[in-house]
Amino acid sequence: MQVVLAEPRGFCAGVVRAIEIVERALEKHGAPVYVRHEIVHNRHVVQSLRSQGARFVEQLDEIPAGAVTVFSAHGVSRAVEGAAAVRGLPVIDATCPLVTKVHVQARRFVAEGRALVLIGHAGHAEVDGTVGQVDGTVHLVQSTADVASLPIARDAPVAYVTQTTLSVEDTRGTIEALKQRFTDLVGPETSDICYATQNRQAALRELAGHVEVILVVGASNSSNSNRLVEIARDSGVRGHLLADGNDLDPAWVRGVRAVGLTAGASAPEAQVQDVLNALRRLGPVEVTTLPGIREHVEFRLPTGLVDDGATLSFS
Repeated sequence: MQVVLAEPRGFCAGVVRAIEIVERALEKHGAPVYVRHEIVHNRHVVQSLRSQGARFVEQLDEIPAGAVTVFSAHGVSRAVEGAAAVRGLPVIDATCPLVTKVHVQARRFVAEGRALVLIGHAGHAEVDGTVGQVDGTVHLVQSTADVASLPIARDAPVAYVTQTTLSVEDTRGTIEALKQRFTDLVGPETSDICYATQNRQAALRELAGHVEVILVVGASNSSNSNRLVEIARDSGVRGHLLADGNDLDPAWVRGVRAVGLTAGASAPEAQVQDVLNALRRLGPVEVTTLPGIREHVEFRLPTGLVDDGATLSFS
Protein backbone atom coordinates (compact mmCIF):
# COMPACT_ATOMS: atom_id res chain seq x y z
CA MET A 1 0.00 0.00 0.00
CA GLN A 2 1.20 3.49 -0.86
CA VAL A 3 0.41 6.17 1.73
CA VAL A 4 0.66 9.77 0.56
CA LEU A 5 0.93 12.46 3.24
CA ALA A 6 -0.51 15.92 2.59
CA GLU A 7 1.65 19.00 3.04
CA PRO A 8 0.78 21.06 5.02
CA ARG A 9 -1.23 19.14 7.61
CA GLY A 10 -1.90 19.26 11.33
CA PHE A 11 -1.12 22.01 13.80
CA CYS A 12 -1.37 25.65 12.75
CA ALA A 13 0.40 28.52 14.50
CA GLY A 14 -2.68 29.49 16.50
CA VAL A 15 -2.98 25.98 17.94
CA VAL A 16 0.75 25.79 18.71
CA ARG A 17 0.45 29.13 20.53
CA ALA A 18 -2.63 28.08 22.53
CA ILE A 19 -1.04 24.84 23.74
CA GLU A 20 2.19 26.66 24.59
CA ILE A 21 0.22 29.22 26.59
CA VAL A 22 -1.31 26.53 28.81
CA GLU A 23 2.02 24.74 29.27
CA ARG A 24 3.85 27.96 30.16
CA ALA A 25 1.05 29.03 32.49
CA LEU A 26 1.45 25.73 34.33
CA GLU A 27 5.22 26.23 34.54
CA LYS A 28 4.90 29.80 35.79
CA HIS A 29 1.91 29.54 38.11
CA GLY A 30 1.80 25.85 38.97
CA ALA A 31 -1.15 23.47 38.77
CA PRO A 32 -4.01 23.72 38.51
CA VAL A 33 -4.62 26.16 35.67
CA TYR A 34 -8.24 26.40 34.54
CA VAL A 35 -9.10 26.49 30.83
CA ARG A 36 -12.54 27.64 29.71
CA HIS A 37 -13.66 25.28 26.96
CA GLU A 38 -11.29 22.85 25.25
CA ILE A 39 -8.14 24.82 24.45
CA VAL A 40 -8.39 23.30 20.94
CA HIS A 41 -10.77 20.67 19.62
CA ASN A 42 -8.64 17.57 20.10
CA ARG A 43 -9.00 15.08 22.95
CA HIS A 44 -5.37 13.96 22.78
CA VAL A 45 -4.21 17.53 23.31
CA VAL A 46 -6.73 18.04 26.09
CA GLN A 47 -5.74 14.80 27.82
CA SER A 48 -2.05 15.67 27.60
CA LEU A 49 -2.60 19.09 29.17
CA ARG A 50 -4.92 17.62 31.79
CA SER A 51 -2.16 15.22 32.81
CA GLN A 52 0.09 18.25 33.37
CA GLY A 53 -2.42 19.93 35.67
CA ALA A 54 -4.82 21.80 33.39
CA ARG A 55 -8.49 21.61 34.31
CA PHE A 56 -11.09 22.18 31.60
CA VAL A 57 -14.45 23.77 32.37
CA GLU A 58 -17.33 25.17 30.35
CA GLN A 59 -18.51 27.85 32.78
CA LEU A 60 -16.60 30.46 34.76
CA ASP A 61 -18.49 29.60 37.95
CA GLU A 62 -16.67 26.25 37.91
CA ILE A 63 -13.39 28.10 38.49
CA PRO A 64 -12.32 28.81 42.10
CA ALA A 65 -11.74 32.41 43.14
CA GLY A 66 -8.27 33.63 42.23
CA ALA A 67 -7.41 30.67 39.99
CA VAL A 68 -5.40 31.30 36.82
CA THR A 69 -7.81 31.13 33.89
CA VAL A 70 -7.08 30.59 30.20
CA PHE A 71 -9.52 31.44 27.41
CA SER A 72 -9.42 28.92 24.55
CA ALA A 73 -8.11 29.57 21.02
CA HIS A 74 -11.70 29.99 19.77
CA GLY A 75 -12.23 33.27 21.62
CA VAL A 76 -14.94 34.33 24.07
CA SER A 77 -17.68 36.94 24.28
CA ARG A 78 -17.38 40.27 26.05
CA ALA A 79 -19.85 38.93 28.63
CA VAL A 80 -17.40 36.16 29.54
CA GLU A 81 -14.53 38.66 29.69
CA GLY A 82 -16.61 40.90 31.93
CA ALA A 83 -17.68 38.09 34.23
CA ALA A 84 -14.05 37.04 34.67
CA ALA A 85 -13.10 40.62 35.51
CA VAL A 86 -15.91 40.93 38.06
CA ARG A 87 -14.70 37.77 39.77
CA GLY A 88 -11.12 39.02 39.69
CA LEU A 89 -9.85 35.97 37.85
CA PRO A 90 -6.31 36.36 36.47
CA VAL A 91 -6.92 35.67 32.78
CA ILE A 92 -4.52 34.61 30.04
CA ASP A 93 -6.14 34.95 26.61
CA ALA A 94 -5.18 32.20 24.16
CA THR A 95 -7.56 33.42 21.45
CA CYS A 96 -5.98 32.88 18.04
CA PRO A 97 -4.75 36.24 16.71
CA LEU A 98 -6.63 35.59 13.46
CA VAL A 99 -9.87 35.19 15.43
CA THR A 100 -9.10 38.40 17.32
CA LYS A 101 -8.67 40.10 13.94
CA VAL A 102 -12.21 39.05 13.01
CA HIS A 103 -13.50 40.51 16.30
CA VAL A 104 -11.81 43.83 15.54
CA GLN A 105 -13.19 43.92 11.99
CA ALA A 106 -16.71 43.09 13.20
CA ARG A 107 -16.71 45.87 15.79
CA ARG A 108 -15.33 48.35 13.24
CA PHE A 109 -18.05 47.53 10.72
CA VAL A 110 -20.77 47.96 13.35
CA ALA A 111 -19.23 51.26 14.51
CA GLU A 112 -19.49 52.46 10.91
CA GLY A 113 -23.24 51.87 11.07
CA ARG A 114 -23.36 48.73 8.99
CA ALA A 115 -25.57 45.72 9.56
CA LEU A 116 -23.26 42.81 10.33
CA VAL A 117 -23.52 39.36 8.77
CA LEU A 118 -21.41 36.52 10.15
CA ILE A 119 -20.84 33.53 7.87
CA GLY A 120 -20.31 30.52 10.10
CA HIS A 121 -21.68 27.47 11.88
CA ALA A 122 -24.29 27.97 14.59
CA GLY A 123 -23.15 26.72 17.98
CA HIS A 124 -19.44 26.70 17.16
CA ALA A 125 -17.35 28.16 19.98
CA GLU A 126 -15.68 30.68 17.68
CA VAL A 127 -19.01 31.88 16.30
CA ASP A 128 -20.48 32.29 19.79
CA GLY A 129 -17.42 34.30 20.81
CA THR A 130 -17.57 36.57 17.76
CA VAL A 131 -21.29 37.25 18.18
CA GLY A 132 -20.62 38.16 21.80
CA GLN A 133 -17.84 40.58 20.88
CA VAL A 134 -20.21 42.90 19.01
CA ASP A 135 -22.54 45.53 20.50
CA GLY A 136 -25.64 45.04 18.42
CA THR A 137 -27.32 42.46 16.22
CA VAL A 138 -25.22 39.91 14.36
CA HIS A 139 -27.00 38.05 11.54
CA LEU A 140 -25.63 34.51 11.29
CA VAL A 141 -25.84 32.81 7.92
CA GLN A 142 -24.75 29.23 7.31
CA SER A 143 -25.63 28.89 3.62
CA THR A 144 -26.76 30.81 0.55
CA ALA A 145 -30.36 29.96 1.46
CA ASP A 146 -30.04 31.94 4.69
CA VAL A 147 -29.12 35.10 2.77
CA ALA A 148 -32.55 35.40 1.20
CA SER A 149 -34.27 35.52 4.59
CA LEU A 150 -32.07 38.22 6.14
CA PRO A 151 -34.29 41.00 7.60
CA ILE A 152 -32.17 43.77 6.08
CA ALA A 153 -33.18 46.27 3.40
CA ARG A 154 -31.53 45.80 0.02
CA ASP A 155 -29.99 49.31 0.04
CA ALA A 156 -28.88 49.22 3.69
CA PRO A 157 -25.13 49.41 4.43
CA VAL A 158 -24.04 45.83 5.17
CA ALA A 159 -20.75 44.16 6.10
CA TYR A 160 -19.78 40.53 6.52
CA VAL A 161 -17.09 38.59 8.40
CA THR A 162 -16.44 34.85 8.40
CA GLN A 163 -15.57 32.08 10.81
CA THR A 164 -11.82 31.52 10.44
CA THR A 165 -12.12 27.77 9.86
CA LEU A 166 -14.00 28.44 6.61
CA SER A 167 -11.93 28.90 3.47
CA VAL A 168 -12.42 31.12 0.43
CA GLU A 169 -14.09 28.19 -1.34
CA ASP A 170 -16.37 27.52 1.64
CA THR A 171 -17.69 31.07 1.70
CA ARG A 172 -17.59 32.02 -1.99
CA GLY A 173 -21.21 31.09 -2.75
CA THR A 174 -22.59 32.82 0.33
CA ILE A 175 -20.57 35.98 -0.31
CA GLU A 176 -21.78 36.03 -3.91
CA ALA A 177 -25.38 35.73 -2.68
CA LEU A 178 -24.77 38.68 -0.34
CA LYS A 179 -23.37 40.73 -3.24
CA GLN A 180 -26.46 39.95 -5.31
CA ARG A 181 -28.79 40.83 -2.43
CA PHE A 182 -27.25 44.09 -1.15
CA THR A 183 -26.13 47.18 -3.03
CA ASP A 184 -23.77 48.48 -0.31
CA LEU A 185 -21.70 45.54 0.93
CA VAL A 186 -18.17 45.42 2.31
CA GLY A 187 -16.09 42.61 3.80
CA PRO A 188 -12.56 41.58 4.68
CA GLU A 189 -9.86 41.07 2.08
CA THR A 190 -9.22 37.55 0.83
CA SER A 191 -5.81 37.76 2.51
CA ASP A 192 -7.60 37.93 5.86
CA ILE A 193 -8.86 34.34 5.51
CA CYS A 194 -7.11 31.93 7.87
CA TYR A 195 -4.00 30.73 6.06
CA ALA A 196 -4.10 27.31 7.73
CA THR A 197 -7.65 26.51 6.65
CA GLN A 198 -6.93 27.57 3.09
CA ASN A 199 -3.64 25.69 2.82
CA ARG A 200 -4.93 22.41 4.29
CA GLN A 201 -7.95 22.38 2.03
CA ALA A 202 -5.87 23.15 -1.06
CA ALA A 203 -3.43 20.37 -0.13
CA LEU A 204 -6.28 17.92 0.29
CA ARG A 205 -7.75 18.76 -3.11
CA GLU A 206 -4.36 18.09 -4.66
CA LEU A 207 -4.04 14.86 -2.68
CA ALA A 208 -7.42 13.65 -3.93
CA GLY A 209 -6.01 13.41 -7.44
CA HIS A 210 -3.42 10.83 -6.36
CA VAL A 211 -5.29 8.45 -4.04
CA GLU A 212 -8.45 6.37 -3.70
CA VAL A 213 -9.20 7.02 -0.04
CA ILE A 214 -8.31 9.93 2.26
CA LEU A 215 -8.00 9.56 6.02
CA VAL A 216 -8.35 12.80 7.97
CA VAL A 217 -6.95 12.82 11.49
CA GLY A 218 -9.00 15.07 13.74
CA ALA A 219 -11.75 15.34 16.32
CA SER A 220 -15.43 14.85 15.58
CA ASN A 221 -16.13 18.35 16.99
CA SER A 222 -13.41 19.98 14.88
CA SER A 223 -15.03 22.13 12.19
CA ASN A 224 -11.96 22.27 9.94
CA SER A 225 -11.34 18.50 10.19
CA ASN A 226 -14.92 17.65 9.26
CA ARG A 227 -14.71 20.05 6.34
CA LEU A 228 -11.61 18.22 5.06
CA VAL A 229 -13.62 14.98 4.98
CA GLU A 230 -16.41 16.72 3.06
CA ILE A 231 -13.94 18.10 0.52
CA ALA A 232 -12.42 14.65 0.01
CA ARG A 233 -15.84 13.22 -0.79
CA ASP A 234 -16.73 16.19 -3.00
CA SER A 235 -13.48 15.50 -4.88
CA GLY A 236 -14.62 11.99 -5.73
CA VAL A 237 -12.68 9.91 -3.22
CA ARG A 238 -13.81 8.22 -0.04
CA GLY A 239 -13.05 10.24 3.07
CA HIS A 240 -13.00 9.14 6.70
CA LEU A 241 -12.42 11.03 9.95
CA LEU A 242 -10.49 9.31 12.74
CA ALA A 243 -8.96 10.52 15.98
CA ASP A 244 -6.05 8.06 15.95
CA GLY A 245 -5.00 4.59 14.82
CA ASN A 246 -7.55 2.89 17.06
CA ASP A 247 -10.33 4.34 14.90
CA LEU A 248 -8.99 2.85 11.67
CA ASP A 249 -11.45 0.42 10.10
CA PRO A 250 -9.47 -2.04 7.93
CA ALA A 251 -12.43 -2.17 5.54
CA TRP A 252 -11.75 1.45 4.58
CA VAL A 253 -8.46 0.53 2.93
CA ARG A 254 -9.02 -3.09 1.93
CA GLY A 255 -7.93 -3.56 -1.68
CA VAL A 256 -6.80 0.07 -1.92
CA ARG A 257 -3.44 0.77 -3.52
CA ALA A 258 -3.06 4.47 -2.60
CA VAL A 259 -4.26 6.07 0.64
CA GLY A 260 -4.05 9.78 1.40
CA LEU A 261 -3.38 10.95 4.96
CA THR A 262 -3.83 14.45 6.36
CA ALA A 263 -4.83 16.15 9.61
CA GLY A 264 -6.94 19.07 10.76
CA ALA A 265 -5.33 22.18 12.23
CA SER A 266 -5.84 21.00 15.82
CA ALA A 267 -4.53 17.45 15.32
CA PRO A 268 -0.98 16.65 16.53
CA GLU A 269 1.52 14.95 14.22
CA ALA A 270 1.83 12.13 16.78
CA GLN A 271 -1.70 11.03 15.90
CA VAL A 272 -0.88 11.08 12.18
CA GLN A 273 2.02 8.75 12.91
CA ASP A 274 -0.28 6.60 15.04
CA VAL A 275 -2.61 6.13 12.06
CA LEU A 276 0.39 5.39 9.87
CA ASN A 277 1.49 2.68 12.30
CA ALA A 278 -2.03 1.22 12.27
CA LEU A 279 -1.82 1.01 8.47
CA ARG A 280 1.56 -0.72 8.75
CA ARG A 281 -0.01 -3.38 10.93
CA LEU A 282 -2.27 -4.26 8.02
CA GLY A 283 0.65 -4.88 5.64
CA PRO A 284 3.67 -3.32 3.91
CA VAL A 285 3.42 0.45 3.48
CA GLU A 286 5.40 2.85 1.29
CA VAL A 287 5.17 6.45 2.53
CA THR A 288 5.64 9.56 0.41
CA THR A 289 4.82 13.23 1.00
CA LEU A 290 3.07 15.28 -1.64
CA PRO A 291 4.96 18.57 -2.13
CA GLY A 292 3.03 21.55 -0.83
CA ILE A 293 3.20 24.95 0.83
CA ARG A 294 5.71 25.36 3.63
CA GLU A 295 4.16 27.54 6.32
CA HIS A 296 6.20 30.14 8.19
CA VAL A 297 4.01 31.98 10.66
CA GLU A 298 4.91 33.53 14.01
CA PHE A 299 2.55 34.58 16.80
CA ARG A 300 3.69 36.27 20.00
CA LEU A 301 2.73 34.96 23.40
CA PRO A 302 0.56 37.19 25.63
CA THR A 303 2.40 39.91 27.51
CA GLY A 304 3.22 38.86 31.05
CA LEU A 305 3.15 35.12 30.47
CA VAL A 306 6.89 35.00 29.89
CA ASP A 307 9.39 37.65 30.86
CA ASP A 308 11.02 37.83 27.44
CA GLY A 309 7.81 38.16 25.42
CA ALA A 310 8.86 35.16 23.38
CA THR A 311 7.77 34.64 19.81
CA LEU A 312 6.60 31.22 18.72
CA SER A 313 7.74 30.05 15.31
CA PHE A 314 5.69 27.61 13.30
CA SER A 315 7.13 26.18 10.10
